[in-house]
Amino acid sequence: MKLSYSLGSLLSIEDLLSCAQKLSKRNIEALWVPETWGMENFAMLSAVSQKIDSAKIGSSIINIYSRSPALIAMGAATVDTISNKRLILGLGTSSMPIVQDLHGAKFEKPLRRMQEYVEIIRLALSGKKIDYSGEIFSLKGFTLLAKPPRQDIPIYLAAINQKMVEMTWKIADGAIFYLRPISEMKKTISAMQQKRKIDVACQFITCISNDEKKAKERAKKTVAFYISVGDIYRKFLAENGFGSEVAEIHGEYLKSGFKSNHEMVTDRMLESLTICGLPSQAREQLARIYDAGITHPIIQFNPIGDINESFDLLTSTLSDTN
Repeated sequence: MKLSYSLGSLLSIEDLLSCAQKLSKRNIEALWVPETWGMENFAMLSAVSQKIDSAKIGSSIINIYSRSPALIAMGAATVDTISNKRLILGLGTSSMPIVQDLHGAKFEKPLRRMQEYVEIIRLALSGKKIDYSGEIFSLKGFTLLAKPPRQDIPIYLAAINQKMVEMTWKIADGAIFYLRPISEMKKTISAMQQKRKIDVACQFITCISNDEKKAKERAKKTVAFYISVGDIYRKFLAENGFGSEVAEIHGEYLKSGFKSNHEMVTDRMLESLTICGLPSQAREQLARIYDAGITHPIIQFNPIGDINESFDLLTSTLSDTN
């Protein structure tokens, strides 16, 4: 069974590379690196690929507003060359606050934009000259100067709303889910996989400690953060069984910030949305995730205390050595 790890914004560049080196001794499917407003993704993927020589490396996610489709194709081809054909290209729309406030772009036509990005990137990776005329993009005479080592770099799409889920199953090689109730995912995955089989990845906030209270507190703070600042996650969770909890968490955030709103994250939310607790509990939770139809769990490392000790406990709990 597939199992991957995500190392990102809670780590320094030095810590991320150190953890990547540790993962080279583990049996994992892929190492994913996120991008928000910290580390630049293609640079980090290139660096990570030199620390781990067998697992795949994935972007989770490159947003489709801060780079042109041609530039993403260039980055993907470059990283795939450096990593010896190990890249998984994860794409997503990100969110309106990040796109408009941090990148100064207009958050318009996300579905159509995603479709054109995937079409253009695949055309570019074919190595052929591109003359493309779409609703959003028009390219004339674009060709990648450096020949891509693969024309079929797998493309995974981050999907939240149903229209993006449906597009993902039509045009992508895999899906990337995040902060979705496990019961909802089970129903969605079962229905969508009947239409077309793809790899179903889901990134889980993961906090493992020999102190159960500390693990749950760390998980609650991370869940509360995303609910507080992520309107798209807030809306989705409110519509899928957590309406009152989401309202309380966000309401407290508006009053006093992150001081105490994590205390309103319930154990029911943790059980449905995260992997957290003692090592034995984490293994049981991972088994339920596979049972829900998720083919590719991604473990999002949330350190508790010392980073090296926390990461060693995480990986020894969930992954075998080579």
